[in-house]
Amino acid sequence: MSETGQSGVRHIAVKADDDGVRVDRWFKRHFPDVPYGQLAKWLRTGQVRVDGGRAKPGGRLSAGQQVRVPPTAAGDAGTERTGAPRPVSNADASGLRDSVIYRDDHLIALNKPAGLAVQGGTGTTRHLDGMLDALRFDAEERPRLVHRLDKDTSGLLILARTRQAARALSAEFQGRTMDKVYWALVLGVPDVEAGTVDAPLAKRGPQGGERMTHDDDGQHAETDYRVLDHAARRISWLELMPRTGRTHQLRAHCAAIGNPILGDGKYGGRDSFLPGMAKRLHLHAHALTLNHPETGVRLELTAPLDRELAESWKKVGFRPETA
Repeated sequence: MSETGQSGVRHIAVKADDDGVRVDRWFKRHFPDVPYGQLAKWLRTGQVRVDGGRAKPGGRLSAGQQVRVPPTAAGDAGTERTGAPRPVSNADASGLRDSVIYRDDHLIALNKPAGLAVQGGTGTTRHLDGMLDALRFDAEERPRLVHRLDKDTSGLLILARTRQAARALSAEFQGRTMDKVYWALVLGVPDVEAGTVDAPLAKRGPQGGERMTHDDDGQHAETDYRVLDHAARRISWLELMPRTGRTHQLRAHCAAIGNPILGDGKYGGRDSFLPGMAKRLHLHAHALTLNHPETGVRLELTAPLDRELAESWKKVGFRPETA
């Protein structure tokens, strides 16, 4: 429901599909033409309110709450997108359904393909968040994102099918009670074959070209790792187990120990691309163990390498099917 007063202020009720969504993401979804700078100003000056209280960009919304949206001048950005969501193409819908590796009444596990962004952003119009209606199956509600993977990372991604499951799963991700395992091919062999990278990270570089770098004053970041195999000390197969969840953490940590991930131009430069190997990031979210949001029973999920990554593994003599 949307009501507009004489001043042009709108009060919009949060729908069930938006339960748990961040305030900034809610605006991106419903007012895609409002620049982030404008939204930041509205939030900073208290013009955006939730149930009468000041709102923060990362604040989570609940179904039924009222969001105050300030007026915009004629011709300005700010037209609410109230119509039906952009339809998902048959090819995208079929591909997403084929990527489901586990489903019950409470959650869905996908083997996300590399190249598919989880959420929209500047210049990104095709993303998983815009296709979730294709994964309703028999549910009344569209599934909800509870975490994310980088666009170029493939593998396990969990979706919640109910509001209650979303809250429980989000709490698990934030509480670090899940065991996450990634596989990566990296250049060279680490000096220590099993250990922990404890390297705080901070963003550096201009917006859009920013990268995470080791910075003692940055955010705490830890990754356990071990070498599963190596080929002539030129390429190693690493098992990576992040203890924290910073942006680009695994990519930055591999680069920090001198072993950038194969195909990672941002952190490994041109040398990370090897002749005859796929020109893509060789990082895959392989396994996840979590407490089921309804039963509490530990649930172990694994996502196989896609065909392109499997070929890379086998080209250097690694056998992922035996791991």
